[in-house]
Amino acid sequence: MPFHTLEVAAVEETADDAVAITFAVPPELAGAYAFTAGQHVCVRGDDDVRRSYSLCAPPSSGTVRIGVRRLPGGVFSDAVVPRLRPGDRLEVMTPAGRFTAVPDPARRRWYGAVAAGSGITPVLSIVAAVLEGEPGSRVSLVVADRTQRSAMFLEEVHDLKDRFPERLQVARVLSRETQEAELFSGRLDADRMRRIVAALGLEGVEEWYVCGPQPLLAELRSVLPGIVHTELFHADPPPRAAAPVAALDGAARVVVRHEGRTAEVDLAPEGAPVLEAALAVRGDLPFACRGGVCGTCRARVVEGSVAMDTSWALEPDEVAAGYVLACQAHPTSPRVVLDFDA
Repeated sequence: MPFHTLEVAAVEETADDAVAITFAVPPELAGAYAFTAGQHVCVRGDDDVRRSYSLCAPPSSGTVRIGVRRLPGGVFSDAVVPRLRPGDRLEVMTPAGRFTAVPDPARRRWYGAVAAGSGITPVLSIVAAVLEGEPGSRVSLVVADRTQRSAMFLEEVHDLKDRFPERLQVARVLSRETQEAELFSGRLDADRMRRIVAALGLEGVEEWYVCGPQPLLAELRSVLPGIVHTELFHADPPPRAAAPVAALDGAARVVVRHEGRTAEVDLAPEGAPVLEAALAVRGDLPFACRGGVCGTCRARVVEGSVAMDTSWALEPDEVAAGYVLACQAHPTSPRVVLDFDA
């Protein structure tokens, strides 16, 4: 997942406090920036600060376009975005992420999606891709925002509804703006979502895609029927994981493999996460958020063991297969080998 310098093609307002940034990808890099619906890219600043932003267009568009919510004091969103103009250039990592949907024209399925705030960004790409690529499938989309004016990609959602009126159902919940129906006025939580499922007859939804803040995702997992895929756009810093029962005596030898080369570093279990220590000897290791959210630093433990502070970006089957987030991992065995290429 290398970085390339891309030219900004357009900066468009998509809500009162949000913009969409489109990048011009030269023909020779078109293959590198081909993506699957739901993936994200990482933007790197001059000081090597990295921020991940989801791609909001469907892959069929061939457009590398991200949604950015402006946050007061944000290193990129507040300091860089307001000054950004077409023709400017930014360092952008090639697409990554596993919160994705790959349409199958032969499939007939009922999908559900929940997008809270800027969580609409990857969900918009997924919903558009499914509607375009699976003619026999339909989608029920629940969007939660503070107000209509704060809703990102409002026009794009309306356009999709106009294109696929029989196959796309949209319900909008506003927490700070009263609507005609009480059901859709107020904060989206487990109780309100349970009532929405019942009122709209969504018990038959087979597969859900949910993107939002950590507390909401924790609540909704228990009330949504069918398979549930989730992605966080923010998580509070996790507490350190509890010390292992058999405490490691001294530092562990940590070996990292990336792009066919290995490097080694000694690391105490109570010290920095594996990623932080390994970057000192392999500065090219992939990472973005460092908060356990984006999954860019995913690696497989092929020898030894580690404990993670959190693993928001990993599905249970990935953890069972030995995958960890290097930014959250601490050694619990004398020798640990992590393979970033696995």
